[in-house]
Amino acid sequence: MVGALATVFFLAIVQLALVLHVRNTLIDAAASGARYGTLADRGAGDARERTTQLIGAALSADFARDVSTGEASYGGIRTLEVTVRAPLPVIGLIGPTGVLEVKGHAAFQP
Repeated sequence: MVGALATVFFLAIVQLALVLHVRNTLIDAAASGARYGTLADRGAGDARERTTQLIGAALSADFARDVSTGEASYGGIRTLEVTVRAPLPVIGLIGPTGVLEVKGHAAFQP
């Protein structure tokens, strides 16, 4: 009985670690894509493509199916916003779609 409880507790910790890893990886990819898209010779399409490449290399292409870009303003500064909507890994690397949404921002270069 104690062994079963310890196993469930261990699996819950592993699942939480997996969710946090996926979330942090998506945030990093979105922020890196936004920074890439704000370079002088790049644009929103380049940011979306770079974010998709980074997610595909780090996790899986399934996590990069819904990547969008747009402009936002923070404190009067024009920024590029990259939004990633991905499945939340509930059991291993599978899960329901569209549950986890992260955003990355970068200021446009003058």
